[in-house]
Amino acid sequence: MSHELNPKARARLTASAAGGSILVAGLLVSLKLWAAWRTDSTAMLGSLADSALDLVASLATLIGVWIAAQPADEDHRFGHGKAEALAAMLQVVLIALSAFGLTFRAVGQMLQGGSVAAAEEGIAVSLIAIAATFALLAWQRHVIRRTGSVAIGADHVHYQSDLLLNLGVIVALALDQFAGFAGADPLFGLAIALWLGWGAWRASGEAINHLMDREWPEEKRTRFLEVLARHPELRGVHDLRTRTSGMHDFVQFHAAVDGAMTVSEAHRVMDELEERIERAFPGVEVLIHPDPEGRLTDQAERSDRSSLQSEELLPDIKTGKRS
Repeated sequence: MSHELNPKARARLTASAAGGSILVAGLLVSLKLWAAWRTDSTAMLGSLADSALDLVASLATLIGVWIAAQPADEDHRFGHGKAEALAAMLQVVLIALSAFGLTFRAVGQMLQGGSVAAAEEGIAVSLIAIAATFALLAWQRHVIRRTGSVAIGADHVHYQSDLLLNLGVIVALALDQFAGFAGADPLFGLAIALWLGWGAWRASGEAINHLMDREWPEEKRTRFLEVLARHPELRGVHDLRTRTSGMHDFVQFHAAVDGAMTVSEAHRVMDELEERIERAFPGVEVLIHPDPEGRLTDQAERSDRSSLQSEELLPDIKTGKRS
């Protein structure tokens, strides 16, 4: 997965994906509103509720990625990246509410009975929804590969579930009206509700990781350490800390250099490290603390690695072990 885009390009891609979601969701809400009225189907009503929530969530996603793209200011020195995660969490809440409401409706219909009508029209609408969703998912996958956007990722989960949801509506309508299985519609409605609940659970994971400042994936950390290891004057690295906030990556670490270096020489090495990092990880914000070789910081001395010297940590750069 490649996320190394400049902020403007990333903002354009995420906005295009959010805008596409709004257009598709608006189309599907209109079609399914008509189909739900014509068929009186719980499964179709659940599909309508999901698409309506998709529309609200997509609007929240567009706002979230727009806010996240704003540059840092006096009140938000680390930028506005977490707006994406907040938008994703709003989507999770909406999906969960939709699942609860649909479950209530399906159980009620099971107890009261009833059948659907105009199945052909409901099936036609569901087929149109599937075609539109396939097109949107293809574009979202492209945007997620390029940007790693957590908000677009949560939106993508919505529309993945929509494929099965619309297939379920088609099967429920066909079984109910053409096969005489009157319980198919509420059963499929209940299954859709459970699927929505599972989707909400999955979508919440990455958003929570961003809000909680979780470390980069091990593969990305390893690649970062490999970039550092290529500098001939770097003797070791410790206290590496990483996090991602929306489109912004943040890194800080202690870099061990020759203890005989002057301040100017050590500063030159730090500048060169920053240039190498910028080439490999465009847009990342880096904070480096230089350490004379052979001396650990007070923080490191208090850690469970207190017996290690900075030069002994150099192999960690080569192997990519977590420092």
